[in-house]
Amino acid sequence: MTDSPNVVDIFRRRTRSPLRPRSSDLIQNIFPSFRRSTPYSPALILGEVEKWGRSLFVIAQQKPKPENLRTKEDLAKLNHGMLTAEDHSQIARFLKKAVTKSNQGEPVTVITFIDTYGADISMESARHFQAFFIAMLIRDFLTIPIPTISVIIGEGGSGGALAIQMTDRRVQFDDALYATAPPESLAAIIFRDPTKVREALLISKPTAEELRELGIIDQVLPSPKLVNDVEGYAKPLATYLEKAVKELSRRNIKNLLRIRRNRAKAFGVYQLEPYKKSGRWTSFFRLTPLRRKAVPAPDLKTFHLTSSDIQSGVDWGDETDPVTRPEQYVKCGDMSLKDTSSENGCGAVIKVADFMANHYVCPECGVSRIMGAMGWINCLTDPESFQEMSRELSANQILHPSLLTPEYVSFLGKQDQRSPFHEALVTGVGTIFGTPVALAVSEFYFAGGSMGVVFGEKFFRLTEYALEKRLPLISLCCSGGARLLEGTPALMQMVKTVNCVTRLKRDGLPFISVLGDPSTGGAIASYAALGDVILAEPNALVIFTGPRVMESRGFPVNERDVRASALCQTSRQIYENLDFYSDIRGIHEIAERRDMKSTIYKYLEYYQHCTPISNRYWTS
Repeated sequence: MTDSPNVVDIFRRRTRSPLRPRSSDLIQNIFPSFRRSTPYSPALILGEVEKWGRSLFVIAQQKPKPENLRTKEDLAKLNHGMLTAEDHSQIARFLKKAVTKSNQGEPVTVITFIDTYGADISMESARHFQAFFIAMLIRDFLTIPIPTISVIIGEGGSGGALAIQMTDRRVQFDDALYATAPPESLAAIIFRDPTKVREALLISKPTAEELRELGIIDQVLPSPKLVNDVEGYAKPLATYLEKAVKELSRRNIKNLLRIRRNRAKAFGVYQLEPYKKSGRWTSFFRLTPLRRKAVPAPDLKTFHLTSSDIQSGVDWGDETDPVTRPEQYVKCGDMSLKDTSSENGCGAVIKVADFMANHYVCPECGVSRIMGAMGWINCLTDPESFQEMSRELSANQILHPSLLTPEYVSFLGKQDQRSPFHEALVTGVGTIFGTPVALAVSEFYFAGGSMGVVFGEKFFRLTEYALEKRLPLISLCCSGGARLLEGTPALMQMVKTVNCVTRLKRDGLPFISVLGDPSTGGAIASYAALGDVILAEPNALVIFTGPRVMESRGFPVNERDVRASALCQTSRQIYENLDFYSDIRGIHEIAERRDMKSTIYKYLEYYQHCTPISNRYWTS
């Protein structure tokens, strides 16, 4: 561009311009002999073309053109330009076709065009494991034995873009934007106001130059002065693609795979003391005993019983003299200090100590509340067996300075007051019925369990420890998604954690993923969806985009369909349509919190019995 408008002007006048060339325009200009594959989808283009001495497999996201928005029905559609679970299934099969052709001796390169608001957040896609498809595709692009190139031609939004962006070469037009979430969604989440697009864009740091500095893209392409100039966009892109295709064709695929893994490990980490020759930091694997007392959740509404409570007939259980003892109590159905309009419960009054000992589940009716990391550690591991890893690691130590805004520093300070832990992921080692395991537990009460750069780095370090000690890894997901205040580096933690899981699988170590309530956003669309075994508590919300954001964008919501119990039932139908679901198996088993530890151990024993004695990772 010849001028330098601010990011809001870029977004409104160019990135979201209806006159901006779409993927089909650029493909037709650069690849006149392009053969589009069927079935057709409004938001997805798949096809092949022979050019520059290679068979090019092209995957393109496409927003609607003005001519696609002429009728009331067109305008009423909510997921224009968003890939559905069906679309992601098509991409997975297309990639397998590319690998098959490459294995037959044909030189193949995969090229992706990215221009989407994000992944489809409709209930239809959610019911078909949309988040699981995103995680699977990130893994596929990290491991596919074919050179890959991605181009952000317009808008790159959330996991919907990331699913096909993690390639060997990554380029973006200088008037394109790529962010953790579409600005409207980000504004709805952070500010509870989807109209605050300007504020959301300033937080996201979505411009090509910013992303290049953060290592998310490699190169910036110039855009023409006129936003509707197809030739002006196509010419520099064609030049870049030809050079990239030819350069990658000379690279050894094993080296490309290694570079992908190393890049994924480094995402978000801006400053760290150098590795020693051994590849480890002095304190990399330091373990410390967990000396933290279990305290009630910060939003738990507690009270003391009085004589008037007894006289009014409050059901206070087996307590012989509640008035003379300073016990705290909770009332089922009225447990939250926040909005309780949708809270269910039977009205039973329970001692807080008993409620915590029962893993935040009402003993009368079974209604549960969100449980923090300390509760989950006590729920899953043997008493006093857990030792914490990377306890003091913080955003101040490793995050890019430009992302440590005053607003974010203030936010982190407030989170420290809500949680006994310093971050949204607690990692360490413990035992389950005497069996040593590596454990990664979300801390929902620190920033909603959101995935930030420290979250990803701690997961990576734990994986390294598990690999060195030959330990199975257990994760407990209880997360609201990516840490939006960290910008795009938070989104990249999806790639980082998926890369960790692929390493475990490559080395033959079991990974058991437990889905707590809630399991949403970037966490469920990355590592949590890739467990060898996936367990869930019955009422866990398992969905890519939370219901509140869906409703703010006009999408109807039926939470019952995306609770773990319903999705586990849906998972049984996967085996009748394996071609559609590829490697996805959904949720394998439901277990109550009180039974989760023994359920995990059942699978650990199975792995132990199937592993040669010389290769077993736990001691007898």
